[in-house]
Amino acid sequence: NSYLWLHSGVGLLIPFVATPEGTALAYGSLVFMALLPIFFGALRSVSCGKSKNSSDMPETITGRDAARFPIIASCTLFGLYLFFKIFSQEYINLLLSMYFFVLGILALAHTMSPFMNRIFPANIPIKQYQLLFTQGSGETKEEMVNYEFDTKDMICLVISTVVGVWYILKKHWIANNLFGLAFALNGVELLHLNNISTGCILLGGLFVYDVFWVFGTNVMVTVAKSFEAPIKLVFPQDLLEKGLGASQFAMLGLGDIVIPGNLKKNTRTYFHTSFLAYIFGLGLTIWVMHTFKHAQPALLYLVPACIGFPLVVALLKGELTEMFR
Repeated sequence: NSYLWLHSGVGLLIPFVATPEGTALAYGSLVFMALLPIFFGALRSVSCGKSKNSSDMPETITGRDAARFPIIASCTLFGLYLFFKIFSQEYINLLLSMYFFVLGILALAHTMSPFMNRIFPANIPIKQYQLLFTQGSGETKEEMVNYEFDTKDMICLVISTVVGVWYILKKHWIANNLFGLAFALNGVELLHLNNISTGCILLGGLFVYDVFWVFGTNVMVTVAKSFEAPIKLVFPQDLLEKGLGASQFAMLGLGDIVIPGNLKKNTRTYFHTSFLAYIFGLGLTIWVMHTFKHAQPALLYLVPACIGFPLVVALLKGELTEMFR
């Protein structure tokens, strides 16, 4: 789901002439929203990595996982393309909406949890709860689900459910973005690369994947137009004219945030370098798209920037070998 283009409220790519102010507001907002999960997800990943609780430990991506990922992503993308060609788009999107409704609630609740811990009034008692599902009985009893939560988690879940219902009923772009930001932040926070080489393999493979499916076929564009789920960030270009009811959107796929966002090192120099590289790559994507009026695979520009900038810095500092170790 790596794409950036103009999109209409009815799911069709159509010519739309936006005002310079509306265009600048939409693109600027997309860049700003893309940076939020990368920055805060990276900060939270540090705490996640230091946690002694095994349930909070991040998922580590190995070199083998990275090599497989573009192949799996391609099979999934083409499978969705066939589904939309064979079956009714309405029923597929209904099923996907319910799936992402549940995932979105959990992701948004997890995103809100640290903030809720800080603002929760100290004079309100906190009660502990446990959701336990078991299979079998006696000595053969096996735990299937064991989820512990408290009052603060309950409040987060209630708020997230309200957003989820809003999204299901209205498909409003603000609700979409709340879920999209939560998915992206969780992806950056909970997915870790075991080394820089793995990141290069992952980004290199997805570079080819993105270019092929966007420029080589109509599969990516067809699925993106048909797929109604919060897997992208959107911002209206006609917001100044129509307000919150605007319908002409620029959009950015979450894959263009989470994947480059995971190429991070735990030093300030390389984090800042990668962060600036991401801004440069995304800005270049927007400029090319705006100039040529054609959907662009953002990883075409993000991958060289996010790999190239840190490599140059490492080379100048004489740390290239150390980086790859």
